[in-house]
Amino acid sequence: MAAAAGPYKEMLEVVNACAARIRWRLRPASKRRLLNDILFLCTGLRPVVLVDYGGTMPQLQENLCGLLYHARQETSILNPLRVMIIGDMLYLIHVKGLAEHASPNARSQQGLAFVDLEKRCCNLLTTIEENDTVLELVSIQDQFTAKFPLDLSDVRPGITKQMSGNPQSTVVAECTDNHVEDRTLLVVDLSSFLENTQIALPSLNGWLLGYPVTYLFRNASSEAAIQNLSRQSLHIYRVYVCGSYRSAGERREEELMSFSVPCGASTKRDEEVWARSFIARMNEKLRRCSQVWASIRLEVEVFQSQSQVIVL
Repeated sequence: MAAAAGPYKEMLEVVNACAARIRWRLRPASKRRLLNDILFLCTGLRPVVLVDYGGTMPQLQENLCGLLYHARQETSILNPLRVMIIGDMLYLIHVKGLAEHASPNARSQQGLAFVDLEKRCCNLLTTIEENDTVLELVSIQDQFTAKFPLDLSDVRPGITKQMSGNPQSTVVAECTDNHVEDRTLLVVDLSSFLENTQIALPSLNGWLLGYPVTYLFRNASSEAAIQNLSRQSLHIYRVYVCGSYRSAGERREEELMSFSVPCGASTKRDEEVWARSFIARMNEKLRRCSQVWASIRLEVEVFQSQSQVIVL
């Protein structure tokens, strides 16, 4: 392993030890996914990961908070991580990474494309004109921008606190050490962002999780959206990264993320404009942390759609 990657290896060892300390009995595959997700967050490959493994709520939330509470006291690399809640979904986020992801500049560069599941699944939307659901998503994105401003995320990460007298304002308080007195302060509940909206949570997840294409539909149209998608054959895009932090004999690819796009909307597969742009952005992220990551690979396979794939 390159010496520069040493702190990340030590961080993973700390996380593994703390999981055992709090007696979080994860299956081997789930533990590997958790360690990989934390490494993806800390090295800037992803701003948000969905934690849909390792148990159910509320125990899953308690385990995640307990893990961060103990591990942050031993490695400062984990200081920017928080547990985020939206409805009944649980996420791990990197405060600065999410601030950058939600910034207007980054959003314009991402060029997010949409598959409107309420209409034709074979057409991609790339503009916000005459589509109320996309406009609603943009409004929620603006709330994330306000919640995680770039200037505050540049402060050395600590705990996210509510400012007294103004419950809608938050600050990222500088942490003088790695100790967090109350593990509940590691939780950021953003369920209110969807209280007065019609957009379905999977549509928001597509953007949050960093997919270049996301399904678009409203809660009231969930059944129609599922039926429309179930009639489509899908291209499953799987993104793999290979670490440079292991010795040559130990290196193996790890799945960074996967997402689906109807075949009719992705006839060029990995040669689609949005796919090439996405891989270019991901390669730039790898270059920023080359002491940990060596390469990235996109794999595309055909899958006969089932309604379950709509849950992103």
